[in-house]
Amino acid sequence: MRTMTIWQRLFVLALLLGGAWLAVSRIPPLPNADAVDAALPAQPRAGFPAPDFEGQTLDGETVRLADFRGHPVVLNFWATWCGPCRFEMPAIERVAQAYADRGLVVLLINQGESPDAIRAFLQEMGITQTVVLDNGEIGAKQYRVRGLPTTVFIHPDGMIEDVVVGGPMSEAFLEEKVQSITP
Repeated sequence: MRTMTIWQRLFVLALLLGGAWLAVSRIPPLPNADAVDAALPAQPRAGFPAPDFEGQTLDGETVRLADFRGHPVVLNFWATWCGPCRFEMPAIERVAQAYADRGLVVLLINQGESPDAIRAFLQEMGITQTVVLDNGEIGAKQYRVRGLPTTVFIHPDGMIEDVVVGGPMSEAFLEEKVQSITP
């Protein structure tokens, strides 16, 4: 029987780790998911209106997507434990700062974590954008998010330009997407 070379072992290990990462980074399905899927509208996609939602910020303020009509909006569904989310967050912050004078609104929609964990992450990473707390109502039910990160780019008229699932997104890619929604 032939033994595997070190490169073959590394290749197999990489495949196993990749598969494990895909399994771990998926958002678990909702209980009774088939019934929920039948009751929900179709998954939001480019060319269709962005579903309105209401959520609480870390400061306890209520925000609605409709409050930002007339502004280009980026929704980023994320979690502190998500590696690609952590990696792309500084780029999101830089692009948000660069386009703030053009009315860009960035809402970071956290997927079910404690406010203390989120605050610690924001401080560590130097992130200043608005965080919306989500217990699954926004991400899982309204936007049908199935993997993190997921980013939705919305025109000022409320129509979705693009939905990007996965990451991390580079700063150049983010800037290109923001330019496509910014007047």
